[in-house]
Amino acid sequence: MKLISVNVGLPREVIWKSRTVTTGIFKEPIESPVMVRKLNLDGDRQADLSVHGGLDKAVYGYPAEHYDYWRYELPGMNLPWGMFGENFTTEGLLEGAVNIGDRFRIGSSVLIVTQPRMPCSKLAVKFGRDDIVKRFLRSGRPGFYFSVLEEGEISVNDELALISRDENNVTVADITRLYVSEKDNLDLLHRAVQIEALPESWRGYFRHRIEEPAR
Repeated sequence: MKLISVNVGLPREVIWKSRTVTTGIFKEPIESPVMVRKLNLDGDRQADLSVHGGLDKAVYGYPAEHYDYWRYELPGMNLPWGMFGENFTTEGLLEGAVNIGDRFRIGSSVLIVTQPRMPCSKLAVKFGRDDIVKRFLRSGRPGFYFSVLEEGEISVNDELALISRDENNVTVADITRLYVSEKDNLDLLHRAVQIEALPESWRGYFRHRIEEPAR
């Protein structure tokens, strides 16, 4: 497992449907080492902090393996690394194999997986098409957010070294399925609400779903 691209970008204004939109989704690969901070990478920022960024979404990772799928789905579209707004384009780390709460050492930093990415309208702005938001969610290829436990320096080709696995064994893919297609999976819901690394917004949502059948 390794980083094959590190991507950063500052918020910019773009025109979308005749209006000005400010977004930080435009990321460009960098070759030099960069510091991972508690809220982002040096040289990287999020625009709308009400839904992006913060301690639980400091770094966004997206598997390079998914790019072939999207090249098939979106023929003729240029898809460079960072196209999905990810900071880390990873190799060998897929949503079905990584647990929420898994910890990784990358370079001199330590990160913990917190949640899948839920797409918003900024993805449509980046791709220039409205249908990408629903297609992204249905694809089951959301990528994953990290929280930064220890700040440090990372570089392209650094290994993602697994430090520890979360004992609840709920994967990023499991959380996505609970949101999209397995809303009544009570066993999985009960396991999900036990995960300390999963943000309270997610756990509260799942607790509400557990209580619903009793009402």
